Amino acid sequence: MRGTREVQDNYQLFRLTGLLDAFSEPTFRKVISKCIEEGPTHIILDLSQIDFVDSSGLGALVQLTKQAQSAGGTSQIVTNARVTQTVKVVRLEQFLSLRPSVDIALENAKQS
Repeated sequence: MRGTREVQDNYQLFRLTGLLDAFSEPTFRKVISKCIEEGPTHIILDLSQIDFVDSSGLGALVQLTKQAQSAGGTSQIVTNARVTQTVKVVRLEQFLSLRPSVDIALENAKQS
């Protein structure tokens, strides 16, 4: 997995590519968690270029969403069809705040 981080006044945008699986999950969780601690606590994870998410990746997304919420922030996840399907199988689409595009997520973040 590879990615970039963009920090604005009230949100952080992470654009990620590759696989979010058992191999990449520990590093992904550690890096994003540290960024949430540093702030801002509103995060946008752009997973539209992610090819695969397994149960480890889903677990990390849930944990990071909870961390952002407990820090007074929010989490939004921009997805593609594969990621959306995986999330819907476990019925987490509402909790994980799935968004169809980065633009929509940015509008929501600016209103937070």
